[in-house]
Parts: sequence; C-alpha cells; structure tokens
Amino acid sequence: MIVKVAAVQAAPVYLNLPASLEKARKLIHEAATLGAHLIVFPETWLPGYPAWLDCCRDVALWDYAPVKKVYARLMENSVAIPSPTVEALSEMAREHQVVLNMSINERVTEGAGRGTLYNTMLTFVADGTLVKAHRKIMPTYTERMVWGTGDGASLKAVDTTAGRIGGLICWEHWMPLARHALHTSGEDIHIAAWPQVKEMNLVASRHYAFEGRCYVIASGAIMKAKELPESLEPIAALKENPETLILNGGSAIIAPDGTVLAGPVFNEETILTADLDLSRLAEERLALDVTGHYSRPDIFDVKIKA
Repeated sequence: MIVKVAAVQAAPVYLNLPASLEKARKLIHEAATLGAHLIVFPETWLPGYPAWLDCCRDVALWDYAPVKKVYARLMENSVAIPSPTVEALSEMAREHQVVLNMSINERVTEGAGRGTLYNTMLTFVADGTLVKAHRKIMPTYTERMVWGTGDGASLKAVDTTAGRIGGLICWEHWMPLARHALHTSGEDIHIAAWPQVKEMNLVASRHYAFEGRCYVIASGAIMKAKELPESLEPIAALKENPETLILNGGSAIIAPDGTVLAGPVFNEETILTADLDLSRLAEERLALDVTGHYSRPDIFDVKIKA
C-alpha cells in the first residue's frame, strides 16, 4: 500500500482563528490537489504556537497586564470541542477525502476544566469523523503557564484509510513511556508535531522512526518576529530585526529505518510530500520490533493509566 502524505509548513494568521482557519482551508485544498491522502499541520497551528514565551521579555512576571491580555486573546481564538471550527475541519477532510491531522490550542468551555487551555492534536478520518483528540500530557517548561496537562487515554494509534496513525507533540518524544505506549498500539505512520524542527527535534523524530519501525512526519511552522503579540516587548535581538524567523520550519518525512525521505526544509512556506510504501514496515521489523520479537514481556510490564 502506497500512501502520499503532506507536511504543511506555513504560518497561521497568529492569534486570529477565523483567518487561520481560512488559510488552512486553502492549504488543505492545495495538499489534496498534490495527491496527499494524509495532511499534517505543526504544533498548535490554530491559532499559533505561543512563541512569545521564549521571545518576549517579562512573560513570567506575576500579575503582568500585557501577558494577561495576550493570554485572553489566545483563549478567545482557541478551539472548543465541539465547535463550528471543528465542524469546518471535519468538512474539509470529508470534502477532499483525506485524513487530516490538525494541532490546536484547545479551549474548554464547560465543566470543571472551564477556562483551561490544552495543547491538542486532532485526527479526522476521510469521512470527516474526529477519531482522536490527544492533549499533550506534559507541557514543557514555560508552556505550563499556558496549557494544562493531558491524560493517557489518547496515547494510541487509530485506524484510517492511510494506515494506523499515531502522534506525539514536541517534547513528548523524549518521554520513553509515552513513546512505548504509541509503539504498542501499532503505528504505521507517526505524526511528530513541533513548533519548528530544530536539529535535536529532527534527531528525536528520526530516533522515533528507527525505534518504532514506522514512518514519521515531522512538521514545523514558520513565524517572523514581527508576528509576536504587539503588547509584549521582544527580546533585543528580535526588536531590532522584525523580519527574523523565530520559527523556521525544518519539516521532514522519515522512513522506518531512520533515513530522511524528504526535507528538512527551512525558512520558507511549503507543502512537503512523500509516497510511503507501507510494505517497508514489515521489512524493517525483521531486525527490530520493540513490541514484538525484540520485547521481553517476562521482564518488563508497562501499564497506561488513562
């Protein structure tokens, strides 16, 4: 089985959900026109990764009005489940008969978690059904000021017409037990969502492919310094150079032996594609199958508490 996949490397319209959704519509159409059956977007693409945590001054000050203003704007432009935005994404997948993986800032609007944001990866199958919403289980470092922690219920692959699809978000790729949970669920294609695919992020993505004996789509975004929230002060180097790319892409598509099939591509918006031959999965598992003949269930017992 051959599956054409696409990693969308682009900038959303930062902190503007309606405009970003319309840009997504155009990019999905373009990727589908290229023949892609699985289309992947970078981490929290709707409505953008909070790069201001690393690139602006004073973001960790207590009761700091400019940061509270940015957080409120992020909240306002984040995606509730269900919502018209989710319905629109579902319709895009159904219209183009594609498997769509879209990462979002998720806003909880009801129940005990009302007012919380999550870093969430959505997977839609080709009939438009939302089959999985994976919340990042541990936001990294300053991200904990923005997102809550997810649970383990979504640490599994799902069946789609593009194969069994799983995914992790950013530094989840350095959580060995999170990786193992996905491996045991039998991934054919793994989605590695990053804000950008820096050198170590590519190392982690290639390692994941080699360890899991699956294809990996590592997807990164584009962002210029001038797109940082206007109410915050950029660090000096970025204030002087507003055209500087603070997220520069780096998207890549990786084979189950760890070799890079396409990319990495930096410093430009693009749609990276590759044809994945799923018969290669069995070939590579001959030597290493961490949940099969290379596992030791008599020694190791790993349980997931959902």
